[in-house]
Amino acid sequence: MRILGTFIGGSGHFRPLVPVARALEAAGHEVRVAGSGKVTPVVEAAGFRAFATSAPRDAGAPAPVPEALEPVEAAAEERHFAEAFGGRGARRHAAALVEIAAEWRPDVIVRDEADFGAAVAAEKLGIPCTTVLVLAAGSLLRRELLAGPLGEVRAEHGLAPDPDLTMLERDLVLSPFPPSFRHPAFPLPAGTFSYRATDVVRARSETPTVYFTLGTLFQPDTDDLFSRVVAGLRDVSANVVVTVGERNDPAALGPQPDHVRIERFIPQDELLPNCDLVVSHGGSGSVLGALAHGLPSVVLPLGADQPHNAQRILDLGLGKVLDPVTLTPYDVTTAVTEVLAGSNYRRAAERLQAELGALPDVTRAVPLIEALAKHNDR
Repeated sequence: MRILGTFIGGSGHFRPLVPVARALEAAGHEVRVAGSGKVTPVVEAAGFRAFATSAPRDAGAPAPVPEALEPVEAAAEERHFAEAFGGRGARRHAAALVEIAAEWRPDVIVRDEADFGAAVAAEKLGIPCTTVLVLAAGSLLRRELLAGPLGEVRAEHGLAPDPDLTMLERDLVLSPFPPSFRHPAFPLPAGTFSYRATDVVRARSETPTVYFTLGTLFQPDTDDLFSRVVAGLRDVSANVVVTVGERNDPAALGPQPDHVRIERFIPQDELLPNCDLVVSHGGSGSVLGALAHGLPSVVLPLGADQPHNAQRILDLGLGKVLDPVTLTPYDVTTAVTEVLAGSNYRRAAERLQAELGALPDVTRAVPLIEALAKHNDR
């Protein structure tokens, strides 16, 4: 069976597909992944053959100028998501994926939740479509905002109107998140198959370890934010590991005491089993990593789905939220120290870890995807 994995945007939309894709490969199926040409090296480094849906990154192009760090307005982020992913992104990806899928002829498309163009392409070509959720809280994807732009894209491809956006739940929905983390006003689609992507072995040491990351893709100017957070973490009684991303130089943060380690990148799978708390922007991948390891969080939401995830962290008692625009080093020291000392935060995180651990393994999703192809052959 041929499986075409698709994602739109950066590597944060690709990585949730990886456990599903590896499980399908282990079952003997051929998997290829289609996504942005800028992320093709990441796809290939993960061991998959890639189809680029856009031009690769121009090595000679100047680095983009970071946007000023400003207060987050959740409603504005929702509108931007609808316009960027439901309008421009869906239009671009639908056209690219119709061409790729018509030539390669996959039996099933497995798309990232935000890749709306893949859903359009699958429907147009009559290919079963599996959706992998990538938005942990589920409250960023507002159908009333998406119906208009996606209706236009559907019409351009000759598809019938779908005002309720049933296309987003067609065939099969897979979720790697603990179900109770989902915002109750945005329940999981009926029939969603929730699974655990990995099994976790804890390896905590006597000295607590705090991990600080702002993810792999920074849109705002975070240099000053890194400086303020690291200054606060230096005064915490814990080992501190910071990853600043490939675009930033650890040396720019200056000399650090022995208990603070700063790198461009370290795989989270290597770090999290040895950690006690995660300080992050609250991206869905970082939140899932913390929950899978039973770790509380201190979250500094910068945009996108991060304010929605931050609210769920507060609602569920999983940690604290700080304003990245106004926080001081003292705020960081205080919040991190309180969360490390508060057993209630750790117990709340461990409850969701247990919920996740009780879910079926990702390999159990494979027969469900296989059944889509068999049903389509009838």
